[in-house]
Amino acid sequence: MFERIKEDVGSVFGRDPAARNTFEVLTNYPGLHALLFHRLAHRIWKADFKWLARSISTFSRWLTGIEIHPGATIGRRFFIDHGMGVVIGETTVIGDDVTLYQGVTLGGTSWNKGKRHPTIGNGVVVGAGAKILGPFEVGEGAKVGSNSVVTKAVPAGATVVGIPGRVVVKSKDDGRRKDMEERMGFDAYGVTEEMPDPVARAMRSLLDHMHAVDERIEKMCTAIQKVNQDYVDNGRLPPLDAEEFDCVRDDTDEPAESR
Repeated sequence: MFERIKEDVGSVFGRDPAARNTFEVLTNYPGLHALLFHRLAHRIWKADFKWLARSISTFSRWLTGIEIHPGATIGRRFFIDHGMGVVIGETTVIGDDVTLYQGVTLGGTSWNKGKRHPTIGNGVVVGAGAKILGPFEVGEGAKVGSNSVVTKAVPAGATVVGIPGRVVVKSKDDGRRKDMEERMGFDAYGVTEEMPDPVARAMRSLLDHMHAVDERIEKMCTAIQKVNQDYVDNGRLPPLDAEEFDCVRDDTDEPAESR
């Protein structure tokens, strides 16, 4: 038992740079307190003393602001950062080295008995305020962005953001932009300035397409002039001023001159 506690304390130092010493972690980290209470409540739950287990869980919630059902299964080196408002349902299964931030819900979408809550793979990180709802699996090493609402299975190693949660995929363009995952990335607190507006992304894609069409038309006109000297291109398109589109461009977009 003491070896497991030592391991849990070590995981705090590994994932929270604010942790200064063991005494501070043992006395001032509600995530650790909630985990220790849960381990006790889970053993009692397994021994079929359901009311006592639920009572310990309720006391833990009063003390820490973290609600973990005693029926939930939690692996090693589990870490809840800050923790206030975290809710973990009865049939949740959590692997090793998982990190949750405050306000996370691992909940269900059904009133039927049986498996109702998610299975979280090893090494998963779930950002503040995220909701993972349903009896599906979040693959090993996945990341769930802050305030995301995830209702479908997440592949191993994927990054999920948004409402509803969508897997961030890498761009396959010609290098004019960084990969979507790199631009959008994972932010535990959702305060990154690189979080793009989906409407702005759509508008930007349309503008890129228009720019490509304009270039192709200009090349076609040049080719026609070479074939037919009598052809005069009097219908040149008016230039587009990049500054006019600042209102729909992401902060992470590259300037028009670099495209």
